[in-house]
Amino acid sequence: MEEIQLKKVLVNKGKETSEKISCDGKVAIASGRKIYLDYNATTPLAPEVIQTVTEAMHEAWGNPSSSYTAGQRAKEIINEARESLARMVGGQLQDIIFTSGGTEANNLVIHTAVRDFRESHKQRSSGAGEDRKKTLGTCPHLITSCIEHDSVRLPVEYLVEEREAEATFVPVSKVTGRVEVDDVIAAIRPTTCLVSIMLANNETGVIMPISELSQQIQAVNQKRMASGLPRILVHTDAAQMIGKGRVDVQDLGVDYLTVVGHKFYAPRIGALYVRGPGTTTPLHPMLFGGGQERNFRPGTENTPMIAGLGKAAELVNKHCEVYESHMRKVRDYLEERLEAVFEEQGVHFNCRLKGSKRLCNTCNFSIVGSRLQGRLVLSHCRFLLASVGAACHSEKGDRPSSILLRCGIPYSVAQNALRLSVGRDTSKEDVDLIVEDLKQAVAQLQ
Repeated sequence: MEEIQLKKVLVNKGKETSEKISCDGKVAIASGRKIYLDYNATTPLAPEVIQTVTEAMHEAWGNPSSSYTAGQRAKEIINEARESLARMVGGQLQDIIFTSGGTEANNLVIHTAVRDFRESHKQRSSGAGEDRKKTLGTCPHLITSCIEHDSVRLPVEYLVEEREAEATFVPVSKVTGRVEVDDVIAAIRPTTCLVSIMLANNETGVIMPISELSQQIQAVNQKRMASGLPRILVHTDAAQMIGKGRVDVQDLGVDYLTVVGHKFYAPRIGALYVRGPGTTTPLHPMLFGGGQERNFRPGTENTPMIAGLGKAAELVNKHCEVYESHMRKVRDYLEERLEAVFEEQGVHFNCRLKGSKRLCNTCNFSIVGSRLQGRLVLSHCRFLLASVGAACHSEKGDRPSSILLRCGIPYSVAQNALRLSVGRDTSKEDVDLIVEDLKQAVAQLQ
């Protein structure tokens, strides 16, 4: 396995420091530094990415659609980034469409599926008899899960409210925390046009069985085509998996895959993988303009951010195994320390669900006891920067995570939940300090 030098980044009022930390935390107490363990929410930009973005701002300020040197250099940079992303997910260069982020990519897929169903339905029903038209139905049906990110859940709910679509939100198993393939297949209707299931959950870290699901849907599609029914498209939001484990669209068998830059040390920009956009797989634009991205996503390209996304993808291509191994070791050490320190108190790991694999960096746990709600514990920590769940739900007060409740975690346990997600630079010394920090916070509260 390739070895790389992992650079230690310590967050101290936005500045880096190489100060050594003793296990008893004395140096940290003196410096007042913070330890960031919320990498599932967002990651800092890798130094190499910052350098690439800066260089692109200087060298490639021109419009990529222009013919002069600065514009052509911008076009080259965009193509290089597209190639790096394609290699990272196992697709072809032409399969990558740049977007503003994961939210846009997810919305693009959902609206494409609905529009494509309606257009196909007109063609199918034009030559069909009245009985056949009734059988086909006119309203597209979407299948997703009850634990999806809001950028999938909310557009689906909106389409349902507007009576533009019907939807099934498949529950997760209270044993495995996964969306089970049989449950998805059982939800399929003649009018089903899209299945969208995340690749890994951002709170529990549980990895979903997307490859198996795609294989089953492929078999279903073969029968549907023979019956004149619409093809079911498959989408997965891979925001949490990229940079933490292997992502290969050929193995996953999906039609669409969402890439989110700020989850793997890239800028806040995204991309959508589409298996043969506009040919093999439908893709209908939501925006209209100058024809960029082959008219699928028009608008003058944000060259520096695209360059940064490409560089981050290149780092993943080169070092993913090293990143994954390091984060897994630190995460496992974190859980060992939590078990040891809170042995008498009691600690419940909400992320250890029977029969499921999980992300290498994610630890979701609850310290047992009253007055130990997650937000309360965090407010008494001096050094730990973390969250109780998804960052986009941070305004929901002391209500437990709906994701944990749907995974079968008891209310009283879910209310105490903390999500710690380690990064490429997190060390065992960091773990020692934050576990001691948690211990002192719990002691104060009790």
